[in-house]
Amino acid sequence: MSTRTRVAAAVTGGVAVVAVLVAAPSMAANGQSGVVHPGPGNGPNQQSAHQTGVCDGTGTGLGNGMGRDGQGAGRQGAGMQGRGPGMGAGMGSDLTNVASGTLTAAQKTRLAAMAEEEKLAHDLYVAFADKYGTTVFTRIPNAETRHLAEVRILMERYAVADPTAGKSTGTFSTASAQQQYNKLLAQGTASVDAAYAASRTVETTDITDLKSASAGVTAPDVLQVYKNLLAGSQRHLLAFGG
Repeated sequence: MSTRTRVAAAVTGGVAVVAVLVAAPSMAANGQSGVVHPGPGNGPNQQSAHQTGVCDGTGTGLGNGMGRDGQGAGRQGAGMQGRGPGMGAGMGSDLTNVASGTLTAAQKTRLAAMAEEEKLAHDLYVAFADKYGTTVFTRIPNAETRHLAEVRILMERYAVADPTAGKSTGTFSTASAQQQYNKLLAQGTASVDAAYAASRTVETTDITDLKSASAGVTAPDVLQVYKNLLAGSQRHLLAFGG
């Protein structure tokens, strides 16, 4: 199975992905922390590529990096390994010991919208990675896969229908998400600089929406995931030159 196929399978795997994450204990407690080396950068600048490698745990070093978006070593078979050889421990994806709360109907709607936003980001960056092959675009889909998995855990907990379940790469449940994806994909295929600009639009939109979605939420697990996603989007924005 190709790397891209594994990423698509992780994003469209629905409940199967959630089950793996809920059952898995924190990987951070089992491995030694080390240094993750991002390798040479092909993004907007060398520093951006370094930022991406550190925050997403997608460097090629041998240590188990402890970055928030890191991937637990040896979990390729769990369906969560995206593009690139991520080696960090997935600290943000284990919500086993984080308490649940209650959500209003409006908050559940926003949670479902967050799932579509994470899928949109993932699918767009995979398309740009295939076209341009830059370091930033080949690494960040790893993080977006994990972000979506975190949101799926919450949707399972709060009985929210997953709008991304069964959706192939580049297809979405809502017309607004589909139109946004089509628009940004067309923009980004003009040039690599246009792709970075489109990606900055994705991350700035995510940051705004996550701040709005967090307002009034009291459920500890939802707040934790939104905090994780917000920090990730802020780092990704930097990596894209924002």
